[in-house]
Amino acid sequence: MKNDNLKDQYRINERIRVREVRLVGDNVETGVYPIAQALRIAEEQGMDLVEISPNAAPPVCRVIDYQKFLYQQKKRQKEQKAKSVKVVVKEIRFGPQTDDHDYNFKLKHAKGFLEEGSKVKAYVFFKGRSILFKEQGEVLLLRFANDLEDYGKVEQMPVLEGKRMIIMLSPKKRGSMPKAPKKEVPSGPAGAAAEENTEE
Repeated sequence: MKNDNLKDQYRINERIRVREVRLVGDNVETGVYPIAQALRIAEEQGMDLVEISPNAAPPVCRVIDYQKFLYQQKKRQKEQKAKSVKVVVKEIRFGPQTDDHDYNFKLKHAKGFLEEGSKVKAYVFFKGRSILFKEQGEVLLLRFANDLEDYGKVEQMPVLEGKRMIIMLSPKKRGSMPKAPKKEVPSGPAGAAAEENTEE
């Protein structure tokens, strides 16, 4: 179906109904030609005349094998689609009075999300009268962003939307991520013993 759409996108050969065209392509002298002459040049080379820029004055046509041209266009579309990577947004929810254990658990998850290239949308949800603690929620989110500064950068500062205060973080480039520290093996007999244990 997509290939049919691609075919319908371009006029070729006798379907090009204009008086003259600008000709481009391999083994062709670039210039403006009457349509009959351009068609004859394409035919002599065993190629097709493909209108690639209909809105130009005069329209631009390429002398090329039409099937090869469609293949190149399809390949280009695939490459463009591959480049436009889908951005994943992971959500992390806090209460206005989150304890340290819960905070550290969610911080660990956020580090993992940012390392894998996802964005993190962290928010504090205020239920009922807890909206009175909105300053406390803002402090919590700023602390969260600060603890993640090696992994992500703040895309949007804390903002209150209804009953939620939201902050957005986007991942840093992989090269700037902190590396896990290597365990140092002590030298001497103790180190040798440790190395033996790791081999087992």
